[in-house]
Amino acid sequence: MATSTFEEHLTDRKFELLVQSVTDYAIYMLDAEGRIVTWNPGAERFKGYTADEVTGEHFSRFFTREDQEAELPARALRIAAREGRFEAEGWRVRKDGTRFWAHAILDPIRAEDGTLIGYAKITRDISERKERERALHESERRFQLLVGSVEDYAIYMLDPHGLITTWNAGARRFKGYEADEIMGEHFSKFFVPEDRRDGLPSRILKTAAEQKRFEMEGWRLRKDGTRFLAHVVVDAIHDEEGALVGFAKITRDITEKRRLEESTFASALQFRLLVQGVRDYAIYMLDTAGRITSWNSGARAIKGYEEEEVLGKHFSRFYTEEDRARGAPAAALEAALRDGKFEAEAQRVRKDGSLFWAHVLIDPIYNEDGEHVGFAKITRDVSEKKRSEQELRVTQEALLQSQKLQALGELAGGIAHDFNNLMTVMRGSADFLLRQPDLPLEKRNRYLHVMLETAERATSLTSQLLTFARRQPLEPEVIDLSVRLDALGEMLQRTLGSLYDLQLDLAPALWHVEIDPAGLEAALLNAVVNARDAMPNGGRITVSTRNVSGPNGEGVTLSISDTGEGISPEQLQRVFEPFFTTKPTGKGTGLGLSQIHGYAVQSGGSAKIQSEVGHGTTVEIWLPRTSKAAPRKESVGEHTALPQGLRVLLVEDSDHVRYFAHQLLDDLGCNVVEAANGSEALSRLEETDVDLVFSDIVMPGMSGLDLAQRIRETRRGLPVLLASGYSSKQFIPKDQREFPILRKPYKLETLAAGIHQLVAPEQTTVSG
Repeated sequence: MATSTFEEHLTDRKFELLVQSVTDYAIYMLDAEGRIVTWNPGAERFKGYTADEVTGEHFSRFFTREDQEAELPARALRIAAREGRFEAEGWRVRKDGTRFWAHAILDPIRAEDGTLIGYAKITRDISERKERERALHESERRFQLLVGSVEDYAIYMLDPHGLITTWNAGARRFKGYEADEIMGEHFSKFFVPEDRRDGLPSRILKTAAEQKRFEMEGWRLRKDGTRFLAHVVVDAIHDEEGALVGFAKITRDITEKRRLEESTFASALQFRLLVQGVRDYAIYMLDTAGRITSWNSGARAIKGYEEEEVLGKHFSRFYTEEDRARGAPAAALEAALRDGKFEAEAQRVRKDGSLFWAHVLIDPIYNEDGEHVGFAKITRDVSEKKRSEQELRVTQEALLQSQKLQALGELAGGIAHDFNNLMTVMRGSADFLLRQPDLPLEKRNRYLHVMLETAERATSLTSQLLTFARRQPLEPEVIDLSVRLDALGEMLQRTLGSLYDLQLDLAPALWHVEIDPAGLEAALLNAVVNARDAMPNGGRITVSTRNVSGPNGEGVTLSISDTGEGISPEQLQRVFEPFFTTKPTGKGTGLGLSQIHGYAVQSGGSAKIQSEVGHGTTVEIWLPRTSKAAPRKESVGEHTALPQGLRVLLVEDSDHVRYFAHQLLDDLGCNVVEAANGSEALSRLEETDVDLVFSDIVMPGMSGLDLAQRIRETRRGLPVLLASGYSSKQFIPKDQREFPILRKPYKLETLAAGIHQLVAPEQTTVSG
């Protein structure tokens, strides 16, 4: 008996050591009322109390206030005593007030006679496990929400036999079934009859189970019996031990996608057939470096190359050697990228080396992301068009020549009478002076003045003809039209007479223009005289100026309007033609409006006319604005006084003109050396020193311009003054003019002014 008691004591001791060594569980005893009797290290670690702090205390102190108020501690003791066990999970409270999630077991302890003597309490902190379970549950909830909200894909699960166990919104939209209609049904009901007969549903599950995945595209059925094209993926689902527990099924309706693909393919095929069928245009693509990536039948027909001969080759092979040398191919691609398009007409080279005229269009190509991927190249053979244009130009030139011949005939009827009158005065006066050598001085001078006036009239008529022909040289000046016209107003009114009311509507602060004032006055006078003639019984003529901005840029308009009878539409189309006139025979030469048009064009502008029968006519001249400032006004004496003894080489092929020019130079106090042509002039320069060369431009052999350039090369610094009855534009553009040009016929004053511009001002002495 003593031995048995010792063994029982030893067993109790071992059990106590075991309990005291456990730190992952709180293991302690309660008496029958729930007060703490024992306390192990695990309890101390979880709860935070030492044995001395809690022994004798009621275990309800570990419960939350909510559980205490709900009398959960007392209920746990009653259930354990009544049912032999109480097990629960819930929040418990540590000594420091923090909470932890606990798994608790409460077992009653009874004496041998069955009397309740206390409780065994085991508690474990499962906060981490609970958090993992919560996170897993939350993840599953979110995943279910995600899958359930997806409408573009039917996502659902099958059990190992193919029965549907889940159903999302996408499946409901694609298939047409609600979840309660389809859960538990076999997924084969979505297959078309022929696929079910062929056993396709079973093969899908078998393949997915063996290979873990199955994927295909095929026709499926909706609830209403309609078909749709589906992309299907089936994945096998295995548990932790690797056992098959079902399948994940993902289906997407690709009916519209397939339709668009087929439509795009058909469209691309049609476009390719279209491009390949075009034979009048070479249509092909280049990569970003300019290498050819496609070739149509038109390119083959125009260029002469087969597709395999040019694919991968640079498109510069179609350019001429000259264009390649100056970098034209690269410049074309750069322009297309910079400007969005390159367009030009130029000569290109075929495979056989022959040249043809091509109209070329290059457009850059960008992909959906805006990246440059190449160029579209369209070329058309326009050689025939060019030939037609050339033939048209030849025809137009022939027509123009015919019109000139017709104009010459009209000239005979329009101005020959005026010239005969002028020549009659000149011839009669000269003959009378020769026959009456002893005529009194006053009467002789009167005849000479008549001859001089007649010559001026002839010069004016010739000037009008040259202006129409655009060969009359202009002497442009920077002027304010309003200021110039205001000064001419009184003269114009006197010319018109009392029957006519001249009104000047001149804009202030008018932009400057660079024009020939004499030509302006002639054009204005012609327009005013035409307006007067259109109003035989009197009327109003309005001269106006305006600043204008338009397609041609900034400029100034000069308008001459009348209240006359107007011009018919048929005649209005021809009014700028030479020698055409609306006046009766013998009343006009037809050069007035032609002179206006020619003067406007020579001045860099344009002229137009508007008229309505019974409502008058308006002639409008547009002149471009200049940024140059108006020149400083100088006195006449500054231009006519030249250094005495100035040595001048006079070069003129006409004996009469050379004699006349020599006399004028003598009157200006110059020492003159003569030459009849350019070669003779160069010889004279080797023999003698001169201060200035005065030469005609139009001469046989070496022209005056060639002579001036030779002098510049050999005698740099020697001034050269040229003279011509034709426009300087015939020889060299005004903005590139190297030498001053004097207009023929010239007088003493104009010759002196021309020389004055070339001699140093400090050498000039004014006599007096």
